Amino acid sequence: MVKMRLKWRQTWAVGLGVALAGMSSSGYLAAGAQSTEAIGNLPALSPPTIPVALSPPTAAISASSGTGGALSDAYALGPGDMINISIFNVPEYSGPQQVSADGSLNLPVVGGVSVNGLTLQAAGSAISRAYRSELRYPEVTVVLTTPRPLRVAISGEVSQPGLYTLTPEGNAQFPTVAQALQKAGGVTQAADLRSVQLRRLNGQGPAQAITLDLWQLLNNGDVRQDLPLRDGDAIVIGETLSVDVAETNRLSASNLASNVEQAITVAVVGEVFRPGAYEFDGNSQEQGRTTVTQVVQRAGGIKPSADLRNIQVRRLTRSGTEQIIDLDFWALLRSGDISQDLVLQQSDTVVIPVATEMTPQDSAELTAANFSPDEVMVNVVGEVERPGMLQVSPNTTLNQAVLAAGGFTQRATETVELIRLNPNGSVTQREVKVNLETGLDAEANPLILNNDVVVVGRNGRARFSDSVGAVLNPLLQLTAPFNLLFRMF
Repeated sequence: MVKMRLKWRQTWAVGLGVALAGMSSSGYLAAGAQSTEAIGNLPALSPPTIPVALSPPTAAISASSGTGGALSDAYALGPGDMINISIFNVPEYSGPQQVSADGSLNLPVVGGVSVNGLTLQAAGSAISRAYRSELRYPEVTVVLTTPRPLRVAISGEVSQPGLYTLTPEGNAQFPTVAQALQKAGGVTQAADLRSVQLRRLNGQGPAQAITLDLWQLLNNGDVRQDLPLRDGDAIVIGETLSVDVAETNRLSASNLASNVEQAITVAVVGEVFRPGAYEFDGNSQEQGRTTVTQVVQRAGGIKPSADLRNIQVRRLTRSGTEQIIDLDFWALLRSGDISQDLVLQQSDTVVIPVATEMTPQDSAELTAANFSPDEVMVNVVGEVERPGMLQVSPNTTLNQAVLAAGGFTQRATETVELIRLNPNGSVTQREVKVNLETGLDAEANPLILNNDVVVVGRNGRARFSDSVGAVLNPLLQLTAPFNLLFRMF
């Protein structure tokens, strides 16, 4: 009886449509005139087109956007999706349904219908075909109410590559590429954002791949590059072939970069006072991300013999290749090019070579920089007022070190001996004639380096006096009892 009533209801709806068409041809309806020939052929018409609601709508990207073509945004149904099925004029068969684990729906009367990998429109067609044995011209509308969690693979230059499960928002907005990268800890500094590849399976259709330019998103706000994701998508971030220091620093300031609170370990070797590996905790960094200057300062500061024009940062990519980034800290010191202060990432190595040529003025400028040590140790011994170890600023000259020790005594000679421990372990020793009126000079008034020793000798008169004293003192000690006896009498 139910089946007969449903068929009668469908027949009545079709008959009503024919009657309305006849009224239109007679002039009773103002819009959509129908010919009598069309009316006569109505019984032979194929089933009407099935309207399907797509949720949520997404605009496809054209080839002119720089993405290399359009990517299908049709949603493919799968296990866990919640949909609502509406069959026109048949509420008994309409209602919410969930796609089961095998990708099928358990529908009233007709039983199981497979919709796994089908779009919403294709699923509506499949349901309509299933009900043709029960209904005449069934009109089916399928609406996605609650999408299933999305499984997305992320690989390449990201902090934590792997497989991620992303849940759509409550308003059925699908996660985007940028949100997925943030979920994976952000991209590394070696990432090539101009060539981000998004691969999509498209359910039962052919697989697709598209290239996104996320630099357009960061620099120009092109949100079309931030595509919504679908279940089974894969995001591949390649490594950049040429490193632009300014772009690398801009990337580190974006929310696509790795978490600023993430602890990293970097190494520094070469012309620093304490080379080695150092760990930086993002929570304790008041200045944000770790840069080359912060690493140099942690390593005791840069030595005056460092070559600031040829500093290198060696960086390993996810593929195992090594990137070499050249920095010029003289541009930072003299023109304020802050882009040379590169933001570092996990496992970076900073290499500071020895300068082959350096003027005294270059040395003075280097030692005055904030990445030089705050103090150096110098030992001033001999004929000065306060001999011993001194802590002086790194741009201290030989003359200033002597004055810091109280200056020469009356017994001192103006020619001092400078003893220096070289980086290669050798020791150099030279004599310097001190003239307090001389400014910075590599020969007459050099800069003091850490652990230098300054020996201030005696002048000729002091040496003669000390020699005579060395001869007479024993005789005076022998005659001392006689002098005491004479004083008693």
